Amino acid sequence: MSQDKRHELAQPGGRRSAFVLPGSLLVLAIAATGFYFQNSSAAPDGKNQAGNGRQGRHHDDEDRPAVVAIETAGKTDFPVYLNGLGTVTALRTVTVKPRVDGELVKVAFGEGQMVKEGDLLAEIDPRPFQIQLQQAEGQLLRDEALLNNAEIDHGRYKTLLEQDSIAAQQTATQEAQVKQYRGNVEIDKAQVDNARLQLGYSKLTAPIAGRVGLRQVDQGNIVHGNDVNGVVVITQLQPISVVFTLPEDKVQAVVQRRNSNQAVNVTAYDRAGKTKLAEGRLLAIDNQIDPTTGTLKLKAQFDNRENTLFANQFVNIKMHLDTLSAVTQVSSAAIQHDTQGAFVYVVDPEKTVQIRRVTLGPTEGDKVAVLEHLAAGETVVVEGTDQLREGGQVDVAEKDGQAVAASPDVLNKTDGNPRKRARRS
Repeated sequence: MSQDKRHELAQPGGRRSAFVLPGSLLVLAIAATGFYFQNSSAAPDGKNQAGNGRQGRHHDDEDRPAVVAIETAGKTDFPVYLNGLGTVTALRTVTVKPRVDGELVKVAFGEGQMVKEGDLLAEIDPRPFQIQLQQAEGQLLRDEALLNNAEIDHGRYKTLLEQDSIAAQQTATQEAQVKQYRGNVEIDKAQVDNARLQLGYSKLTAPIAGRVGLRQVDQGNIVHGNDVNGVVVITQLQPISVVFTLPEDKVQAVVQRRNSNQAVNVTAYDRAGKTKLAEGRLLAIDNQIDPTTGTLKLKAQFDNRENTLFANQFVNIKMHLDTLSAVTQVSSAAIQHDTQGAFVYVVDPEKTVQIRRVTLGPTEGDKVAVLEHLAAGETVVVEGTDQLREGGQVDVAEKDGQAVAASPDVLNKTDGNPRKRARRS
């Protein structure tokens, strides 16, 4: 066979080898890929198993009892109060003004001093009024002497008339003269009284008992009876009143209590509502409701013996309206609300939670009166309600403010802190 023929036969074989090699590589690549995924699947399986373990532990945590703080419902007399906002109003406020003109020669009070009715406050120069009084008294003495002489003459004329020794006209004239002098004496007496009155006006005394304010005029000034500011203002502080308002839907309860002839006690607190200032009683109820605010005005009176109330002071009013006898009460923290109303989580002796719908009464401070569906002695959850459910188990960390021993696993998770246990959820 020739060399060219052998070359032609060898060429097709070389081309087949070129096609066989890429196919083998492809098969090997597929096999390697399958082996890789087959081996790598073991790691995800392990991770999934670990994940399933964590899910199992989380499921165990959900099944573990919720840590809570509970409180025992009590039964006691529960006071009912109505709250309002009020302003202190003095029963009487008087501006002391001079009634006569003159120089202010004496100021006898200290600013802010408590005074009694009739105490001397200031004095105007009395000398002009003393002179007027002397003149009036002198005029009175003169006219009384003339009257006395006229009465003596009239007596003589009557005797002479009886003896028919004098004309009747002369006796009548003398009688008229006596009446004239009597009139003059009466006028003189009135002038004396007026002069004494003006002299008394020169001393300014307290018309009421109370606290004097700041001095409006200094000693040495000329004061007049028509001065606007006067000398000082006196405000009566004992007793003192407070005018406050209540919503109109609360009025009927107040009226009924008042109609029963029972005293309604009222307590005044400061602006923050924390400091007790004074105690008093309801004095009066207004006769109409303010249509713009829907409120009614009431007035209470306080003895104010400690001088803790001042005119125009803003106060919070708490009025004792009634007392509910032997009613169940719990802390307001135990009350929960949803679309159906108020409810509490009741814990039975087996530490199982039950949802109990309750009917609420008035609230006072952090306590709430429960009128129905909760008995005294039952325990309710006051802290740790976030993860509670009907029929669930609880681990009590605190009862009535006292720590309760817990299981060791719970203590390990919370470092032994009972309040942390109650709040962990």
